[in-house]
Amino acid sequence: MRVINKYLGLCLLSAPFAPLFGQMSTPNWKIKAGITAFMEQKGSKDLTIEDAFNPKNYPSGPFFTSYPSPKFVVYQYLRNKDKGNHIYRANPEMGELKNSEEILVHFDSVQATMKSYGETVGFLSFNFDTEESGWFVAGDRVFNFFLRSGGRFQAIPMLKLSKDRVAEEISTTDQACMFENGKTTCRMAAFVENHNIFVSDYEKTTQITFDGTEGIVYGQSVHRNEFGINKGLFWSPNAHKLAFYRMDERRVTKYPMFSINERPAKPTEIRYPMAGDSSHTVTIGIYDSYLAKTVYLKTDGEYDQYLTNITWSPDSESIFIARVNRNQNKMELLEYSSVTGELIKTHFTEIHSKYIEPENGPIFLGSSNKFIWQSESDGYNRLYLYDKGKSSKFNLPVGIYEITEVLGLSADEKSLICVGTYGTALNRALFSIDMVKNKSQLLKTNLGGTPVSVFNKFNPFVVITTSSITSNREIIAVNWSQKFNAKTLETPALLFENKNPISDFKIGKIELSSIEHPSDNVTLFTRTFYPPDFDINKKYPAVVYVYGGPHAQMVTNSWLGGGNLWMAYMAAKGYIVFTLDNRGSSHRGLEFENAVHRQLGTLEMSDQLAGLNWLKSQSFVDSSRIGVHGWSFGGFMTTSLMTREAGKYKVGVAGGPVIDWKYYEIMYTERYMDRPEENPTGYETNNLMNHAGKLKGRLLQIHGADDDVVVWQHSMMFVKKSVELSNPNLDYFVYPGHKHNVSGRDRIHLYKKVSQYFFDHL
Repeated sequence: MRVINKYLGLCLLSAPFAPLFGQMSTPNWKIKAGITAFMEQKGSKDLTIEDAFNPKNYPSGPFFTSYPSPKFVVYQYLRNKDKGNHIYRANPEMGELKNSEEILVHFDSVQATMKSYGETVGFLSFNFDTEESGWFVAGDRVFNFFLRSGGRFQAIPMLKLSKDRVAEEISTTDQACMFENGKTTCRMAAFVENHNIFVSDYEKTTQITFDGTEGIVYGQSVHRNEFGINKGLFWSPNAHKLAFYRMDERRVTKYPMFSINERPAKPTEIRYPMAGDSSHTVTIGIYDSYLAKTVYLKTDGEYDQYLTNITWSPDSESIFIARVNRNQNKMELLEYSSVTGELIKTHFTEIHSKYIEPENGPIFLGSSNKFIWQSESDGYNRLYLYDKGKSSKFNLPVGIYEITEVLGLSADEKSLICVGTYGTALNRALFSIDMVKNKSQLLKTNLGGTPVSVFNKFNPFVVITTSSITSNREIIAVNWSQKFNAKTLETPALLFENKNPISDFKIGKIELSSIEHPSDNVTLFTRTFYPPDFDINKKYPAVVYVYGGPHAQMVTNSWLGGGNLWMAYMAAKGYIVFTLDNRGSSHRGLEFENAVHRQLGTLEMSDQLAGLNWLKSQSFVDSSRIGVHGWSFGGFMTTSLMTREAGKYKVGVAGGPVIDWKYYEIMYTERYMDRPEENPTGYETNNLMNHAGKLKGRLLQIHGADDDVVVWQHSMMFVKKSVELSNPNLDYFVYPGHKHNVSGRDRIHLYKKVSQYFFDHL
């Protein structure tokens, strides 16, 4: 491990991080409790709340994109006035980016045009197999670009999007690219306007659906973004056919919202399916642009089933869908004809006694019917090869337990490049699988906790943005095509090392550690922020930051340990700031995650109380002054701990809390709690309305008035119940105009409010 403590002060490690934990062999990831790693730095400047939310104080740097050249990587600085709109190319073998060259010099041909249309949305996307063309969206236009002689590029506005479109429709715009006459061009686009889908070949635009209304949604994400769904338009590989979602929400109860920006306030309604109630009906259409014809897949079954993970076959003749029943305990991988809509084959079925949650479609090997499938059927997320109805599991390198990301196949389709947890859930490693020999090798182990990777199958370099608790943000290039010795991994090329953005501030020790649950014999990972001038002989109040829900991991071996500068700010104000990942959180295997099934809140509190008891046992913690704060599921956890475990925490701040799971959405709630009529005890036990009268200490609840995720009704019901029970310990604050998260400039106000509440009452 390269020495970088010149930036971050004390480094505990001189070797790759993962071996400190040893090799894991049990589903509970048992390790010896105690200090694993920590950082601190001794600047001279006091951290303010404004500093804590200033983007300049967080790691930044160039933005890399997928690039098909076998020798180079490509990057751009976004929203950087000093760098301008330049695109650079670098040879990783030459080292840092200072050796790079400009290849696309300014947006010369569209610079003035872009000023009138708006800023580029995201990065320029190169077409997947050529470095000569691509596309981007600016303002209300879709642009194609291509390289001219001399390395300059020309961009042509190809499609105008409607000015009255809703903001989400940019993200549902999809491109179809195909190989013609020796070059790859993007020649089709699809978008949603006024509830209906339009297809454009840049010369003419054709409307392909006509009955879209407020209750019938076309071409957008369905099932409230569960199951890995994030869009609703899917072009076929040959760019001739468009698959799209159609969601009929007319069965779903309308939920009232209102705006205070008009006189009188203007009411609006959304469709919000609550647990146990009627859900929407989803179907999938296929539009053939050559025949100007649409067919719908004949997805028989329950009206409220879930159609997920839409994936085209390589020949564009069929569509694969993971169909999940409403009970979410059965998944079928189905193949349908894109010509007739008929079911071709059920490839396999997976069943689980608790729940099953497919989030990734099949990965096909070329034009064959072989494909790779991700599954947790053996308790961890692993990869399986399906060939003519038979499946085989790929072997993983020693130390890899949970696959967190599949980057893709090599161009020859013999290697699969992946990222997975290494040693513990805190760490990640890059590895490859030789699919012919079913052998695997580690490529890079000390990637920290949450690396961001850019991969193109025509490029031998994976560009990885990574950090750890002991190292600042780095961007490296790893050559995955080379054969590595597992004992002496080749040092990757360092492309960029972020200057420490907080070097001037006084930041106390940040420690990654673990505790053992005293009765359940399970290891729980923790993160602790200490005051800059920490004195073990003093007594400090403590604030516990909690999330605690599925699909989240708060504690990672990454910059600030996965925390943020607000935690460092509170530590600088004289608080111990503590976080624990309880059971139910991510990347510890299925058993660790689904242990909370049918009892959301109960087991999670047990783990959080184990963390509380550890805090209270520390000589430097004032056990009478411990507070708790969290948002969303963390708001639910905060309210639970302040009521169901009344008196154990002195002060709480709960943002956007779920209060009664019967009032939360179907897809999420029924996965973990089943339907209310199927699990009345679980719903009743964890219904915080039943515990409102138990509140001791001071609790501040905060909610966005326009919250369409955890609707405002949750906390309002809790307020009403507290008043009925004459419990004066509840305080309340609302953010008008904000949805589930208070964002933008108001976020500073939010955390001034949160901080001041602890200052005043803890």
